[in-house]
Amino acid sequence: EVQLVESGGGLVQPGGSLRLSCAASGFTFGSYDMSWVRQAPGKGPEWVSDINNGGGSTYYADSVKGRFTISRDNAKNTLYLQMNSLKPEDTAVYYCATRLYDYWGQGTQVTVSS
Repeated sequence: EVQLVESGGGLVQPGGSLRLSCAASGFTFGSYDMSWVRQAPGKGPEWVSDINNGGGSTYYADSVKGRFTISRDNAKNTLYLQMNSLKPEDTAVYYCATRLYDYWGQGTQVTVSS
């Protein structure tokens, strides 16, 4: 059974940091390009970041470039998103997914507010 389980979300003040994790199982994680996608309240999904299967190539939406870092540990079957300098506009449910969006996690809530 394919599973993607996000964790690490929570409430943080503007300017703060969070590190999200995505634990993968049930498939060959190291063979898949991976993505982070987010959805703010009342809005459609927004692509955030991609990483290739080996971890050597990364891509970011302009809205998060310079603040977020995507990484992975294939030996641990885990995907990460380090989020720094958080803004209220980053408030959303964050999902990890395979690059072609065939598999998704359940999401983790990130709220940036004073």
